Amino acid sequence: MVGVKSVPSPTIPSPAISADDRSHEVDHPSSEVALFGADQPLRLDCGVDLTPFQIAYKTYGELNADRSNAVLICHALTGDQHVANVHPVTGKPGWWETLVGPGRPLDPTRYFIICSNVIGGCMGSTGPASINPATGKVWGLDFPVITIPDMVRAQAMLIDRLGIDTLFAVVGGSMGGMQVLQWTAAYPARVYSALAIACATRHSAQNIAFHELGRQAVMADPDWHNGAYADQGIHPHRGLAVARMAAHITYLSDAALHRKFGRRMQDRELPTFSFDADFQVESYLRYQGSSFVERFDANSYLYLTRAMDYFDIAGDHDGVLAKAFAGIETRFCVVSFTSDWLFPTSESRALVHALNASSARVSFAEIETDRGHDAFLLDVPEFFDISRAFLQSAGKARGLTAKDG
Repeated sequence: MVGVKSVPSPTIPSPAISADDRSHEVDHPSSEVALFGADQPLRLDCGVDLTPFQIAYKTYGELNADRSNAVLICHALTGDQHVANVHPVTGKPGWWETLVGPGRPLDPTRYFIICSNVIGGCMGSTGPASINPATGKVWGLDFPVITIPDMVRAQAMLIDRLGIDTLFAVVGGSMGGMQVLQWTAAYPARVYSALAIACATRHSAQNIAFHELGRQAVMADPDWHNGAYADQGIHPHRGLAVARMAAHITYLSDAALHRKFGRRMQDRELPTFSFDADFQVESYLRYQGSSFVERFDANSYLYLTRAMDYFDIAGDHDGVLAKAFAGIETRFCVVSFTSDWLFPTSESRALVHALNASSARVSFAEIETDRGHDAFLLDVPEFFDISRAFLQSAGKARGLTAKDG
């Protein structure tokens, strides 16, 4: 009989950040906050008026004299407003410092850059982790279901509060790209240029299926307590970690995983004949899961994934996508990546065809890379060059000075 080495049971580590540390950022974020009272309700697609509510946001750079250099960055599913500064919970760099910063395509010495946490998020904007003023308790599942259009309406209220009429550019990838497209469909006169990256005009059945897998992982965690885990002083971090692990696989590609990990073992030469993390890729996914729960709320994950599932611009325009952009004067740049199977190039081409049918100004680039969906967050020089060229061209047409962009 072959002996089997004794190893610890497979576990996902508990988060290093306490629930108190995380919850502090929910209602009292380390960023600017715009408060909207009962006289300024947010009408949601579900028919509910959300009031009062708040939006947490960060700004970088200065608004020019004629307020023409404002850029709104829309974050993806697991992002937040901390796009180009140290994250207050994790201590890690901003999530898009590859694109935003001095000398980068989005340079705060040229543009006034705004990034807000979406409604339904958990880093300062009102969401299911926030305190419900009517009860004094955490909203939990009593929070109304939100949509991408709801997020954009809230952002428009923030932009109004900042005294900005027209945005020079709205920029975002993935769920952020969905917000970009919604901005152009809902407020075409307020968006001079739009950079939509690795996104689509609606969520596919496959993507909805992956989201449902993640939601079920969260809800199967016994610590979820039907969404009322805050009342118990706990957090369903194991279920949320598994949801993050499953989602993270979709952000990568087979080639990227093979290049980075292959079938290499983790800190050992032979298999343990157990369910420990024998392979490097297993250890990597467990790390992704455990680090994610340090900064994210489980119910927010449910709400934001559902918002993406509901997104369908054509569905709001009699099923005809071109109608959403009829007569639009916004300048578009649509970017996709060859190895992105979450939002494949075919979906970007469908968007471009609809924009062409609407006689919109649109440029399109498919970038060859094996880095998968997450390529827009990584160091991909061709993507940076295309983004810079598009923004500079739009800036010249807008009449911005060299200092302003």
